[in-house]
Formats: sequence, structure tokens, C-alpha cells
Amino acid sequence: MTGRWLIGSLMVVVLVILTASPVAAQDVPRIASGKPDLQGVWDFRTLTPLERPEDQAQAVLTDEEAATLERLTAEKEEHLLNRAAIRTAAGGNVDRAAAGELPDGSVVNGSYGDHWLDRGTSVIATKRTSLIIDPPNGRTPELTPEAERKRAALAEVRKGIGTHVPTPGGWVDDLGSNGLQARCIVGFNAGPPMTPEAYNNNFHMFQTPDEVVIYNEMIHDPRVIPLDGRPFTGLRQWHGESRGHWEGDTLVVETKNFFRETAFMRGGTSADLEVTERFTRQSPTVLNYEVTVSDPTTWTRPWTYVVPMQRNSETMFEFACHEGNYAMEVLLSGALAQAK
Repeated sequence: MTGRWLIGSLMVVVLVILTASPVAAQDVPRIASGKPDLQGVWDFRTLTPLERPEDQAQAVLTDEEAATLERLTAEKEEHLLNRAAIRTAAGGNVDRAAAGELPDGSVVNGSYGDHWLDRGTSVIATKRTSLIIDPPNGRTPELTPEAERKRAALAEVRKGIGTHVPTPGGWVDDLGSNGLQARCIVGFNAGPPMTPEAYNNNFHMFQTPDEVVIYNEMIHDPRVIPLDGRPFTGLRQWHGESRGHWEGDTLVVETKNFFRETAFMRGGTSADLEVTERFTRQSPTVLNYEVTVSDPTTWTRPWTYVVPMQRNSETMFEFACHEGNYAMEVLLSGALAQAK
């Protein structure tokens, strides 16, 4: 009697699994080929930092800690939005000016206009203290000796120089640690790989059976990714060369052959950077974005981070970078005036 009962119970469990799986799969929209539909605008804002703060011991925030962080962020944003304008002298940096204290006593630094910023108002659902999941400490791996020397030399020559100010003598190749994005060559969060930053944390995905297109809001860069198995050409480009394929319901995009360092990590990579992006639609409103970064010239080992992207019902508008503005002229003339 007991044996028959166990067999019957197992059959019920198997039937439940077999009948439940197709229903669960229907929760994710699919295109005509049967592959998950990844199309639409996806938002990757979050308060969760890429790296775990050095003074943060735990890997996951408590519910109370997450709520406190979100509340303090909302108070800070309200303060910055409503504060009086800040002015500075030539050679100064308004971003480094103290703009008052929050109710908790912490100092709020200046910004060039909080209405431009859109960092997000919440941490990721898992409440991890970093987007990086490997290494386990939530921080990027150690730099190689070569990368250490390069960064130290750059820091020395740029000592006392503002973020967007050109390095002395570097008028063409080097306009500072943010030089590529200041010149509107690449966006600072557009990737590959994409990372949450101060604003424009959206991209629009287009999809056919043979290719996908990632159209970033930042500097409106489209990345056309073939899925037909064609080999890499070896042609080096600012955004590298991307090829995609499906592994089950996950779209895998591999990118290499970068022209030189990119805006990723504020120019802290090399032309040897290789990126593997995995896009998995977890629900109608969540697209999981997992990235493995490998650059043996820069880091001693590969590392991985995850961003749960949210579906954005809004449309994207053009991000006009230098069209119609005087940023480059002002930047260069200011640097010349300061040099004199």
C-alpha cells in the first residue's frame, strides 16, 4: 500500500512539473521563431554601486538598510534640486563644492544641475551591496603590474587637473579620464559593456531571427549584432566587434577587437578588452543583464557583474551630444586660459 502511494505521488509530481513548465514559459513574451522577445526600452538605473564600498562588510543589505539608503537618496535629490545655484571661479570645479548638509548631517557635494541626473531611486531586488558578483568580495580584481604603472604615471601627470580638463600636451589623444565621452566619441555608460551611471541609463533593443540591435540612449549609438555565426573580422572599432548566439533562452553577445581603451571604467581598460554579455528575460518587466569582463592587460583575472534591467514604457529621445553646443570650445579655451 505504501509503495503504491509513493509511486502515485511521484506521478502526480511529474505531471505537475510537465504541465507547469509550459505555463511558466508563457510568462515571457516570444517572437515568431520561439525565442524570447527582448525588444523594447530597458532601464538600468540603480543605487547599487558596481563595486562594493570598501567599508561595507556584508554582501547583502537588510531590508531596513536598503530602505534607509533609498530614503536618504530621495532627501539628497530633493536638496540638490531645490538648492540655490553655485558659481565658481575659472579653474574651479562646481562638482567639488559643498552645497550644504542633509538632515542626517552628511555633506552634499555640488553638481552642475540635479535635474540632469537620473541615477535611480532604489537598489536592485536582491539588495546586494554591489553589482559585481565575482570576485566574491564584490570588487574588481587586482590590476596587473603594467596597469598599475600606467595608472600611476597618468595620475602623476594629471595631478591637480579637473576631470574634463585636457592633460598638458594631450590635445588630440587625451582630454582627461573622461576624454572620449567629453569629445562625444563614446558614451560613458553605453558600453559594451553597459553600466549604470549618472544619466541616460536606457537602451532600445530591436530583434529579428538573424540579428539584434542595441541602440543606446547615450550618444545614440546603435550596435548591430549578427546571429548567423559569421566569424570576427578582426577590424578594430571604438565599440569593438560583436557577435551573438542563443544558449537556450539566453542571448549571448561576445565583443572584442576594441580600437583602444573605451569609456568603460573611465578609460581604465585596454584594446585587449573582451566582453561577454548575457541577456535573459526573467519576466515581462525584467531583463537580466550578466556581463563577464576579461582584459589580461588590465586585471589579473576576469570578473562578472549583474544588472536586473527594468522595462521602460517611455520612448527614447535623441541624445544630441555636441550638436548645437559649445562644450568643446569652452573646454579647450578654458584649459588654454588656465595654462597661461
